[in-house]
Amino acid sequence: MGISAFRPTAIILVASVALASCQSSRIGILQTQPAPAPLTPAPSGSVTAGELPPPVQPDSQVQAANQAGAFPDAPENPELENAPQTAVPPDSSVQNVATAGPLTKESLVGAWKVTTRGSNCQMFMALTKWSGGFRAASRGCPGEAASVSSWNVLGNQVVLSDTNGNRVATLFQSSATQFNGQTIGGSAISFSR
Repeated sequence: MGISAFRPTAIILVASVALASCQSSRIGILQTQPAPAPLTPAPSGSVTAGELPPPVQPDSQVQAANQAGAFPDAPENPELENAPQTAVPPDSSVQNVATAGPLTKESLVGAWKVTTRGSNCQMFMALTKWSGGFRAASRGCPGEAASVSSWNVLGNQVVLSDTNGNRVATLFQSSATQFNGQTIGGSAISFSR
């Protein structure tokens, strides 16, 4: 008697075990459970109609500065006259803008949308120590913004630097989620979230 005589018996034995497992009591339990209740639809609100107020025209100084591609003058603030000023490069046309509160490193951590040289890109800022500041990485940024590898807060300024610690750009806070400034080469640059 050879191996070929055991083959049909082995096939029948394997098939019997497979069929027996299909009739397990566990499968029957799954089939007898009731179906879950249907979900109730989300409530829908009403839509109201009305007229919007007319748009507000910016003052002539801001409008003229925007048309010329320059930054507007900083607002007058008597409280800041005696405050210590941080160094701004003498060839910079960046203006200090009074912010509501102190600028903190923690408020800058995360992803930012960057606009410079007519295009948009992303910059990521972390609190990892890096070449005189903290680690930064840009994705898809043109010009000088592509070389940014670190950032730091100096007073009310955000300073972006390259891998050698050279200043690439200086920005000032213009709102809670917006920073505007200029690169060393003279291009406007802004961050927003």
